[in-house]
Amino acid sequence: MTDLASPRHPLPAGASITPPDQQPDQEPSLAVRNNGGVAPSAEPAPAGRREALLVLGFGGPEGHDDVMPFLLNVTRGRGIPPERLEAVAEHYHHFGGVSPINDQNKALVAALESELAGAGIDLPVYWGNRNWAPYVEDAWRQMAEDGIEHAYVLATSAYASFSGCRQYHEDVARARVALELDPTAPTGPTAEKLPHYFDAPGFVQANAEALAAAIASLPEEVRGTARLVATAHSIPNAMAAVAGPDGGAYEAELQRAAELVVEAAAPGRGFDLVWQSRSGPPSVPWLEPDVNDHLRALAESGETAVVLFPVGFISDHLEVIWDLDNEAEETAGELGLTFARAATAGTHPAFVASLRELLAERRSGGEPRLGTNCPAACCFVKRPARPAA
Repeated sequence: MTDLASPRHPLPAGASITPPDQQPDQEPSLAVRNNGGVAPSAEPAPAGRREALLVLGFGGPEGHDDVMPFLLNVTRGRGIPPERLEAVAEHYHHFGGVSPINDQNKALVAALESELAGAGIDLPVYWGNRNWAPYVEDAWRQMAEDGIEHAYVLATSAYASFSGCRQYHEDVARARVALELDPTAPTGPTAEKLPHYFDAPGFVQANAEALAAAIASLPEEVRGTARLVATAHSIPNAMAAVAGPDGGAYEAELQRAAELVVEAAAPGRGFDLVWQSRSGPPSVPWLEPDVNDHLRALAESGETAVVLFPVGFISDHLEVIWDLDNEAEETAGELGLTFARAATAGTHPAFVASLRELLAERRSGGEPRLGTNCPAACCFVKRPARPAA
């Protein structure tokens, strides 16, 4: 019988992704350690090096029996109340226990493979997850067995923050250390994460076209006056405060992305940036306002229509379709607000092309940007010690 209290891929006893006598926020950084002990290079990739692209995602359950083990993986050590886990589990059970994120990531991998092949780039694409199969540890071993020497890591998050960037560096470190500690395993690749892509032209174009389509779907009499509302995953205030080298980068990048999208889709229109999908204990302050509270405030101020565009996400996964297409749309209906929701970037050709360009940027050299060469203290959140098993 599976022990749901145990992580699926624990590091060996006493092992850590942080070297002895070093603190997690001290140099050398995760980016340097994952890259074999040297900073990501500003020079072109060495000729003949066997390289790959790893799409690194969050993961999601594939059936009813997976839901609670998956949620325990996601929330391990965070003190989430059991009743909150049960409530979130019901969201997954509503959709047959299957998260759409897995099929969306498979589609992204296929689109990237096609895009690379069309550009004449002979580079294999792997897929691994933090919280569910295929786990990043398994993808890392497969790359090692396939002789891959260096992996470019595409995180399915466009933004700075602990959960949006640093934790993906940690995922790579965990997979790398686990492989190094296995005497039966081949040597694994070095790795570098691709930079943040919130302002990549294709990402902006995909979101702008989706926003324009959502506006056009409204009745003609409210299209020009509907309030535009960008949404993103809320995070704890403490996490937001340390996002990026100087703090505040998560909110700043989201604000800039939303500005670019609105400029392209509806020049001159105002917009609001609000938050969704809070999951932490009530005692911990998170970014506000929540999208549902904001809808109530809009209705009270006399607004009659709203268009939500979830620029904080790259695909229509469960938190988008549940929190917006169910809860927010229901709230809008109760308030008498005409409602539309824009699609996410998904596998829009311009978005996929921008991801190829990010990869090409790193392979051809140039100063590594934020997300690739992050300082050791970047997005660092000191987590409470976990109780002994």
